[in-house]
Formats: sequence, C-alpha cells, structure tokens
Amino acid sequence: MTVDRSIASGGKYGMWRPVVSALCAVLIGIGLGRFAYTPLIPALVAEGWFRPSGAAYLGAANLAGYLAGALSARWLARRMPLAFVLRAALLAATAAFFACAFPASFAWFFVWRFAAGWTGGVLMALGASAAVAAAPVARRGLAGGVVFTGVGLGIALSGTLVPLLLREGLTATWLALGLLSLILTAIAWNGWPTMHVAAQGGGRMAVPTPQATLRWALFALFAVYALNAAGSVPHMIFLVDFVARGLGQGIEVGARYWVLFGLGALVGSLVAGRLADRIGFALSLRVALLVQGAAVALLTATTSGAALAVSSIAVGMFVPGVVPLVLGRVQELVGHDIDAQRAAWSLATAAFALGQAGAGYGFSLLFASRGYALMFDIAVAVFALALLVDLAAAAAIRLKPRRGAP
Repeated sequence: MTVDRSIASGGKYGMWRPVVSALCAVLIGIGLGRFAYTPLIPALVAEGWFRPSGAAYLGAANLAGYLAGALSARWLARRMPLAFVLRAALLAATAAFFACAFPASFAWFFVWRFAAGWTGGVLMALGASAAVAAAPVARRGLAGGVVFTGVGLGIALSGTLVPLLLREGLTATWLALGLLSLILTAIAWNGWPTMHVAAQGGGRMAVPTPQATLRWALFALFAVYALNAAGSVPHMIFLVDFVARGLGQGIEVGARYWVLFGLGALVGSLVAGRLADRIGFALSLRVALLVQGAAVALLTATTSGAALAVSSIAVGMFVPGVVPLVLGRVQELVGHDIDAQRAAWSLATAAFALGQAGAGYGFSLLFASRGYALMFDIAVAVFALALLVDLAAAAAIRLKPRRGAP
C-alpha cells in the first residue's frame, strides 16, 4: 500500500483536514444520527406520531442499522474508492433527517432510522480509522481523541438544540437537523485521504500475545465489548424519556441530563486514554466497567437529581471512552501485524454493534411490556457479567495487563 504524503508528512493541510472531516462524519453519523433521536422520543409520543413502543423500536432500528453498517464497511471499501463511500454515507445520513420531517408510516420511519444507523456504522468504521491512519504515528492519539469528541459534541448539541427546536414543532426540528447535517457534510466533503495509508514507523507496539492464547483473548474482549454496549443502551435510548415521562419531570428537564451525558462524552475518550497511559488498557477497561455498572446501579437505588446527574455523566464518559481502551487492548494482544489489527478491530466494532442492536430490541420489548421496571437492574447485571467475563478470561489464559501500547 502507498502513503498520501501530503497528509502523512504534514503537507499543505497536515493531518487536520482528514481529522476535521472525520469529526464531522462522527458528529453526523453518531452524535446527531443516533443521539439526537433520544430527546425526540417524548415529543414523537406527545404529538401522536407514534405510540411509546413504536418510538422505542425506531431507536432500536438505528442500532440494527449501525450493525449492518459496521459489517458492510470493509466490503464497500474494497470495491469502491474510500472517499466515494464516505460521501455517499454522509449524503444518506443527511437525507434521513429530511425524510423524517413529516408524519408518515412506521415502516417509512423504520427504513430511514435504519439507514441513519447504517451510515453511522460506515462512517465510524471507515472515516474515523482513515483520519487516524493519515496522522503521524506520534500524533494518532491526539487525532483519535479529536475525532471521537464528535460523539459527545453531538450529544451535547442534541440536548441543548433539540429542546429549543421542539418549541417550533417536530417538523422544524427534523428539518433543522437535516440542514446542520448538510453543512457538516459540505465541510467534510473534500477532506478524505485519497489513497490508502501504510503503517508508518516511529511508534511503539506491544509484544504480541502468543498465538495459542490470542484467539481466546480476542474472543473474550469482543464479548466484553458487546456486553458493554448492551449495558449502556438504557441510557443511550431511554434516558430523556425516563426523566420526562417516567419520572414526570418534562422534556426540558430530561434534556438537561442529556446535556450532562454529552458533557461526559466530550471528555470521555481523553480521560480514558490518559488513564490507560498510567495503568494500562486492560486495567482501564475494568475500571470503565466498574464505573458504568455503579453509575447505572445508582438509579436503582434513587432517582434524585444528584443521582441522575452522576449517572448521566459517568455513563456518558465511557460511551466513547471505552472505544480507545478496546482499540488499545487489541493492539496489545495482536502486536505489529497491521492487517491482523484491522481485522480484529472490525470484528470488535461488529461485536459492539451486535450488542447494541440486540439490547436495543430487548430493552424495547421490555419497555413495551413492563415500562421502566427492571430496565436498569438488567443493565447492572450486564456490566457485572462483562467484568466477570474479562476476569475469568484473564485467569484462564493467564494473561497479565501490559503497559506501553500506543
């Protein structure tokens, strides 16, 4: 493979042009495409567009689309130019906002919410990785941190902008989100690397795990990543509606906690990366599981304002924060083999998407039949299971957490 020297060596635009494009892509595909829907759920129900269960299923459709996007991204990239795939995904994501601007059938909305999820999976799998690969090795951590702030920025914007827009009605809100997506698409349009970027020297790589244990170590990591995704679904989909309708505090109050969730997400990847530099990726991942489990468990004990705030921030931090931890752990286990790293990361992304999609439908079924009863209790159990899987796998294959991976 070849290197686009104008990007990799810091030419006219340096590493920042693809980073800005990837930031916009993550903001569109994940930050707005997925998370802006959460504060819309109460309004969709209140204005009679959908029943509560239908609105929840539409949220799950987005997660299923994300899984499809993650699984199809590499297939598309092998057959079409990278920039073409990413631009098509950006346009599809933008079209999805405009398509949902007027009342229509459940099937219509399902297709477009699925499409929005698909674009998110493609943009995350291809756009973010392309931007980070185009950066010099010594600055890839910074590049990744900037790119993944798009998740938190989208959450924060959805928590502040959407409630204001909803005063003008659902149609105006969807149209405004579509216009914002169109502007971000224009910014991102010409910033993508036009050539594949080869691995560059100068960075440190972990010593690979012996082949005899690698398969089981990766399998356990994928399982943990999927379970982590599943445990975060109640907050990602139902937090605003839980506060607004479940606790009877209204949409604007619910949106405030969504802003806190977004503020946590803004700093989550940076905090997680710093923690991993100090104590290693494996131990940092266990800390992330513990913190998230405790934050969700807090809501099973009390729904006071302080508890809701702490829980929103803590879970919000690790929605994007767990991503660099798992990526770093993959690098620790696989070592220098770039192709093996990419294959493992693709499988990890698919596992995360599968966990989200499965939990999205599972929690939607639970919500349709029982409301919010047991939802957070189950999420706590999922995080506990993830931690047990990680600890059991480490004990079984006698792996020790290692430091020093990039």
